Amino acid sequence: MESILLVEDKSELREMLVHALTRMQFLPVPAANLDEALLQLRNQRFSAVLTDLKLPAGSGLDVLKAALDDDPAVPVVIMTAYGTIAEAVSAMREGAYDFIQKPVDLDHLQQILARVIERQQVLRENLVLKEEYSRNFGFPRILGEHPSMQAAAREMQRIAAVDSTVLLLGESGTGKELFARAIHQLSPRANKTMVAINCAAIPESLIENELFGHERGAFTGADSRRPGKFELAHGGTIFLDEIGELPMAAQSKLLRVLEEKMVERLGGTVPFRADVRVIAATNRDLQAAAASNEFRSDLFYRLNVFPICIPALRERGEDVVLIAEYFLDRFRRERKKPRLRLAVDAISALRSHVWPGNVRELQNVIERASILNDGELHAADLGLAANVRTAKASAATSSETTCESLEGSLQEVSARAVETVERAKIEATLRECKWNKAETADRLGVSYKTLLNKVRAYGLD
Repeated sequence: MESILLVEDKSELREMLVHALTRMQFLPVPAANLDEALLQLRNQRFSAVLTDLKLPAGSGLDVLKAALDDDPAVPVVIMTAYGTIAEAVSAMREGAYDFIQKPVDLDHLQQILARVIERQQVLRENLVLKEEYSRNFGFPRILGEHPSMQAAAREMQRIAAVDSTVLLLGESGTGKELFARAIHQLSPRANKTMVAINCAAIPESLIENELFGHERGAFTGADSRRPGKFELAHGGTIFLDEIGELPMAAQSKLLRVLEEKMVERLGGTVPFRADVRVIAATNRDLQAAAASNEFRSDLFYRLNVFPICIPALRERGEDVVLIAEYFLDRFRRERKKPRLRLAVDAISALRSHVWPGNVRELQNVIERASILNDGELHAADLGLAANVRTAKASAATSSETTCESLEGSLQEVSARAVETVERAKIEATLRECKWNKAETADRLGVSYKTLLNKVRAYGLD
């Protein structure tokens, strides 16, 4: 049932509209003045807003501005008395969806709201690009109504039909692989294979073998020919995730493949054609890495044909609540817990959290809460405050350990202090990055190899 914020100061008209909206199968949330309306907008997400233009100690324009600041996609319908039509038209210039004249014609109101809901559904369908790797259709689902996400989705849809290389940029957990799969599914290659490979997850000694394959006898243990990912993706798409972690030697061979469209297996002598569309993704600043010779500049320019920046969750406003409700609905159905819902304080906690792990972190939070609860989820059930306390407690423990270990020479004490602080910093960053080592190394400003050595040394793996 679609929720409608109803802002009307006259009690009799407000009650009449509440009953009318209920009969129309909407869920009206009444507000008698501007302050009540602003409070409701802060605490809840609405499918539409219906507000009187004239309010005591305020105006429907204030409601309009607050609603659009909170969610630029929400439709706002202005109710106006005769003689203020010019003001209503002015409100539409400010972003109102439509206006209706008093006394309210309920049939006309129902028609307007029907158009509003249909518009919202179409808007969402344009951005909700099927189910995430859906069991039935193989399409990913990308949720987002914030303008930054809409812009990224439009760019994705434009480039999908063009057989060009795409570089997806964004923090870990923002949904880069979902974008890659959507581009593939919307492209002429949709009926072919999409092959994904995480460049950061494969040891340096094996990455070329994974990408390009090998011939029999190419090295010890190579007792048969093995195709690489480019060969397997022939005619389709290859997704190179964490491309910024690709070793230099493999970067050189990848550049040749991109330029010549030819692949040569390890131990092979005859190259063969690879008809593959390349989509790469990274959470690093590749341009800065190229400038510092940590990444081949010629490969960067070859990959950077059509970059798409995917915004972090903390930059997407009310999308946090939208995505949380999507995950909650999914777990509600999967776990057969029909009473699961987000309480007002939980919604406030979701909005105020920074989300260093982005959508992936949000999914984990909602999944854990849905496992432990059967009804209304409150802020305490999300575990967000507990994580902060844990981090603070860990830092305090590290500080105490450092202060108490004062035996030995100054050099020995300093070394122990550095190790203690370094371990605490690495562990805290790993947790923030959901144990994504590539992102952790990037945040800490060290190489991936250096981080792996320290993780092993401190027993954090």
